[in-house]
Amino acid sequence: MSDNVFWVVELAIKPGQLDAFKALSNDMVAATRANEPGALNYEWFISEDGTRCHIYERYADSAAVMAHMGNTTAFGERWAATVDITGMTLYGTPSDEVKAIMAGSGALMAPLGGFVR
Repeated sequence: MSDNVFWVVELAIKPGQLDAFKALSNDMVAATRANEPGALNYEWFISEDGTRCHIYERYADSAAVMAHMGNTTAFGERWAATVDITGMTLYGTPSDEVKAIMAGSGALMAPLGGFVR
C-alpha cells in the first residue's frame, strides 16, 4: 500500500456554463501543475454531450491534498457557478484533517489489499 490519497469526483455542468467550465478547468489544471508537486494525477474527463465531467485526482499523501485544497479556494466562486457535485469516492488512508474536509462529499473506500508499483 502507499500513502497516496485519491478520488473521483463526478460533476454536472450547469446549463449554459460549458465554455466557462472549460476555461475554469484549464486554469485549475495549469495552477495545479505549476504549484503542486504532490499532485500525481489531475485528469479531467467530459461527456460527449458536455453535461458531465469526472475528475481523477491522486496525491502523494494527505499533506499534498491539504496543499491542493488551499490552492483551489481561489477558484471557489467560478466552480460554484459552473458545476454541481453529483458524486465522489475517496480512496486511500487520508488523515483525519482530510476526512473532515471531505466529510459529506461521498464514500471513503479504505485499502483492503493490493499493491502499488
